[in-house]
Amino acid sequence: QVQLVESGGGLVQPGGSLRLSCAASRFTLDNYNIGWFRQAPGKEREGVSCISSRNGWTYVGDSVKGRFAISRDNAENTVFLQMNSLKSEDTAVYYCAARPSSYGCSIRSTEYAYWGQGTQVNVSS
Repeated sequence: QVQLVESGGGLVQPGGSLRLSCAASRFTLDNYNIGWFRQAPGKEREGVSCISSRNGWTYVGDSVKGRFAISRDNAENTVFLQMNSLKSEDTAVYYCAARPSSYGCSIRSTEYAYWGQGTQVNVSS
């Protein structure tokens, strides 16, 4: 069974950085696309970024473009989300999700079958 575990969340001041990790167990990330999503209180889940396992193609949503970057380390079976220049509006629970690999990737949550439990990110002074 596919299992994903997020880590790296916490409290950071505006302008600071965090790196989130999405570690996979019981399966190999090589065969799956990974997406990062977030959900703030009272708001709908929002797609943040994704990476294809087939061709390494990445996508970053407009709200975080230029500040966030996604990467993968197949040796560690982990995908990372580097978050820089954090703003208060980035406060949310961040989730990673997996779907079978494809060329390109999507940040539509309905395309992902497997989800982690989430990690809380708070950006506040």
